[in-house]
Amino acid sequence: MTTTCAQALKQWEAKNEGTPAAEATELNLCNQSIAKLDGKALGSMKKCKKLSLSTNMIDKMIALPGMTELKILSLGRNNLKKIEKLEDVSGTLEQLWVSYNSIASLDGLSCLTNLTTLYCSNNLIKSFSELEKLKANEKLRDVLFIGNPMYADVTSKEEARIEILRILPNLKKIDGEFVKPSELEAAQAPPSSES
Repeated sequence: MTTTCAQALKQWEAKNEGTPAAEATELNLCNQSIAKLDGKALGSMKKCKKLSLSTNMIDKMIALPGMTELKILSLGRNNLKKIEKLEDVSGTLEQLWVSYNSIASLDGLSCLTNLTTLYCSNNLIKSFSELEKLKANEKLRDVLFIGNPMYADVTSKEEARIEILRILPNLKKIDGEFVKPSELEAAQAPPSSES
């Protein structure tokens, strides 16, 4: 049995002593069996800064007009195949959590001018070259990509980190660990040619 966004919001209000969801700065709608996002219901959450929708059955992102304060959007453990329709929150969204989905492309993120954090582990990203699409996100500092097929192309976690830093040298944290000066130095060095 699935739950609508409107039903999930009503349940949230009941759990929070009748506080109107529209007044909340944080909404946790995780694990509610939500299959489809509802722009009308979510659009009235004008004060929401953190929207948690993880562990549902959501297969498509929708536009979020009206969510003008949104800074953190959590959509991990759903059925998403692509990142899209984030233009309405492009100026405010700082963190996007989409791990454990079926995302194969990093299209749809270039509009997020204030994105600092992208958690996109355990998806279907096949190539490190896909990270080139994140160069437009100049404030990006913290990423999670472990568990994506692209890691099969490298022999070690260290090699993956250096490959990521070659493309995104401004990162401070990769896969939960701070970037070491030696890694940054290795990423800036020309790739060694094997004989």
